[in-house]
Amino acid sequence: MKKNQIPVYYGEYLQLDKLLSAQQTESAKYGPAAHDETLFIIVHQVYELWFKQILHELSTVIDIFSQAKVDDRDLTVVVHRLKRVVSIQRLLNDQISIIETMTPQDFLSFRDYLVPASGFQSIQFKILEISLGLKTQYRIDFDKQSFFKRLNDPDRIFLQQLEQKPSLFELVEKWLERMPFLSFGDFEFWQYYQSATEKMLNSDSEIINANPTLTDAEKQVELKDLANTRSSFSALFDDEIYAQLQAVDQVRLSRQAMLSALFIQQYSEEPIFNLAHQFITCLTDIDENLTIWRYRHAMMVQRMLGSKIGTGGSSGHEYLKRTTESNRIFKDFFNMATFLLPKSALPALPQHVIKNLGFYSI
Repeated sequence: MKKNQIPVYYGEYLQLDKLLSAQQTESAKYGPAAHDETLFIIVHQVYELWFKQILHELSTVIDIFSQAKVDDRDLTVVVHRLKRVVSIQRLLNDQISIIETMTPQDFLSFRDYLVPASGFQSIQFKILEISLGLKTQYRIDFDKQSFFKRLNDPDRIFLQQLEQKPSLFELVEKWLERMPFLSFGDFEFWQYYQSATEKMLNSDSEIINANPTLTDAEKQVELKDLANTRSSFSALFDDEIYAQLQAVDQVRLSRQAMLSALFIQQYSEEPIFNLAHQFITCLTDIDENLTIWRYRHAMMVQRMLGSKIGTGGSSGHEYLKRTTESNRIFKDFFNMATFLLPKSALPALPQHVIKNLGFYSI
């Protein structure tokens, strides 16, 4: 049953007159329009439309995690909306193959008319990065110096104010810190965990030493890596060692948040942890898709420009390549796999522990 009093028509509803007249080529101002500039404009306009939808979804997630408590129903909504974000990201990554149908010479036919326009100036993408948790102090040096440059004053002020608000990373960290996964009364999970990891690491050491295919030098390399892994495990239970890892940017999550996330992942198949596990997986997927997007963008730029500088003043491909690995947000969730034990090595959760672990009670 219709609810509108005034008829709605497709073209008017979508404002297609505005949308389809927004592809104005710069090259046409100086002579014949470069054919592929229209493709270039449309691809980037579509990116911005999808950025708008991602921010629409992300804003509701941030609102939910800004509350004093997050119950299962809230978490269901969050997981659903973040899965939508992940689907959009995959589409955006696939879209790069469309722009790669341009040859380098096709791009050069209009590129020099676009100075100093650059993807640096995408306000929505900057909002997305900041909202997720990529604030100035976590960026590469070039970004720290240039992030707020080439912006008008209202946009610069807005982004600087946004950096003062809690990001999704910070809100998730606090949510994990509130979870009652660190003390279980008579159930000494973390004591069991330390014993099991020590047994696992000792077994790995024996395997390395007994491996007849390794030379002594190769064994030393393997044992050194194992020693580093052992140190990482030790840091989970030592505030001072963990703080040292944070100081050199090896980890970003607080130790308490890391332990809670690790416990969720260890028991991800337990019904009570499944939504939280899906949520952490969504954040991991978002970080992974952002990394893939940066990598594919870097490869595309190298393909189109070689070693030329970008129109925004960066080193082009080299800059993008550095951001691929450096501008990560939820990297701790990837590295957490280091600390996972085989399910066969985990103790069953006692019923009284299961009853006491409810997200509604946080």
